[in-house]
Amino acid sequence: MTPDAQSTAATGLDPDAAALAAELRGLVGKLRRRFREASGDGDLTNSQIATLVRLERDGAATVSALARAEGMRPQSMSAVIAPLLDRGLLVGAPDPRDGRQTLISLTERCRQWIADGRAARQDWLTRTVQAQLSPAERAQVAAALPLLRRLVGESDAPAAEPAAPTRTPA
Repeated sequence: MTPDAQSTAATGLDPDAAALAAELRGLVGKLRRRFREASGDGDLTNSQIATLVRLERDGAATVSALARAEGMRPQSMSAVIAPLLDRGLLVGAPDPRDGRQTLISLTERCRQWIADGRAARQDWLTRTVQAQLSPAERAQVAAALPLLRRLVGESDAPAAEPAAPTRTPA
């Protein structure tokens, strides 16, 4: 028995589910790397990307608020945003409600860079799907999308069918 199989058996998890989860995790990691290559954001850390995405989605925030949202210390968040400020992707401005605080926000250059990156990732994936998958294979991938949505917690995906009862031989 492999160490992974022993670990799975010890936790009472289904080995088939564990193998599928490992395969999915590996593929998602490879897909993320390909997206980063396609969009040219490979020189940013995951924390920097997460911070930019949060600021784009939620708007300007203080370093402390960003740190809380990302589950890190304010000093660590300061280290994350400093290179982004230096590169002109972020800008700081006094908080109108509390002049002691600085609100961090995306620059217009950063917004354009994010949009360009999304377009590059979409273009890469569209071209790859078109070149690598037959129409029947595309349909298979499309059929799996509701299941993947359910795995990431999107509520519009239908619930799983209950398993049919099984009989054990007498």
